[in-house]
Amino acid sequence: MKEIELVIVGGGPAGMSAAVAAYESGISDLLIIERDARLGGILQQCIHNGFGLHRFGEELTGPEYAWKYEKLVREKQIPFLPNTMVLDITPDKVVTATNATDGVFQIKAKAIILAMGCRERSRGALNIAGTRPAGIYTAGTAQKYVNLKGYMPGKEVVILGSGDIGLIMARRMTLEGAKVHAVCELMPYSGGLARNIEQCLHDFDIPLRLSHTVVEIHGKERLTGVTIAKVDKNRRPIPETREYIPCDTLLLSVGLIPENELSKTASVTLDRVTGGAVVDQDRQTSVEGIFACGNVLHVHDLVDYVSEEAEIAGKNAAAYIRGEAIERTEINLRTDGKIRYTVPQRITQKKDVTVYFRVADVYRNVTVKILDGERVVYQKKKPRVAPGEMESITLNADQLADAKELLFALEVK
Repeated sequence: MKEIELVIVGGGPAGMSAAVAAYESGISDLLIIERDARLGGILQQCIHNGFGLHRFGEELTGPEYAWKYEKLVREKQIPFLPNTMVLDITPDKVVTATNATDGVFQIKAKAIILAMGCRERSRGALNIAGTRPAGIYTAGTAQKYVNLKGYMPGKEVVILGSGDIGLIMARRMTLEGAKVHAVCELMPYSGGLARNIEQCLHDFDIPLRLSHTVVEIHGKERLTGVTIAKVDKNRRPIPETREYIPCDTLLLSVGLIPENELSKTASVTLDRVTGGAVVDQDRQTSVEGIFACGNVLHVHDLVDYVSEEAEIAGKNAAAYIRGEAIERTEINLRTDGKIRYTVPQRITQKKDVTVYFRVADVYRNVTVKILDGERVVYQKKKPRVAPGEMESITLNADQLADAKELLFALEVK
């Protein structure tokens, strides 16, 4: 069995950023394992711009952003295995993988970074009534067909869900000559970034139907149309609002699920809200020596934040391999419901920590508070917060002193 100090599972933006950070922290015996034919992950098919504003101070397309990190990986001669599928990870950090050249092989690692990204929720998870015709795609699949393979999925389009990929594909399909009849969103607010709603829908006069969902699919061999309906406050369709829209394509942008099957085989504890691992401020999971970052941990809005988080995982995986002694504490982070989750979920060192969180609804004129019992550790007023946009707070070591449990709460006026 081959022994390697650090194995990174996934060669997307998170995996590459983590590898570069670990290498720059002194770990040269490392390996990236990627199941696709090349590095870059989902960014290969994201040919629109808007990437890299925070990280590089310039607007890049997805492939350009990925290439910046791929160049670093190649310059530093960090080894990577493309076309290689990881089958299993054990709690004692044995990685089982397979490819066409080596067959099935095993690697014993001192540390592992999980960077497998996420997958799209499919039609099967939605239980929409109707037949099973051709013409129903997840938005990411349609994006791959159009941007990488040059195929048009259809000409008359309805999009269910207003996640960022769905919004971007509404614009992309319009630019390619298709007619997008509507973007339907079950919730009373959009799940995408405000800039994408403006640039992808408003600029192209594409209607956004909030509190609407698809209730029936029509067609036998090929999709011929969908029936949509308004939903009530309990998200149940209102029968008298049913409306038929003729179309040949239905794109689903109904959420992303962190790809954590390998995390489960490694006995990593998962968070029921994020779907990703429970981690500390170093992005170390419940299994010592296994770290997680990027969309496999929680779904990000911007790839810039993915790279930022991956660097944290890479540097701390390197520190773990070197066996650096640290003074440990245990502070659990809780939320009040208006704030859905935090990452990290626990703090094990009293040092400066950036905590990311998402809210459960659109709130205006709010105060974000962090409480240690009755003591207010932090508070800040915000004019508006929304589920589609991740928030962050940086806490310093003094604010964490003597804390045992911190409550993240949202005070709405």
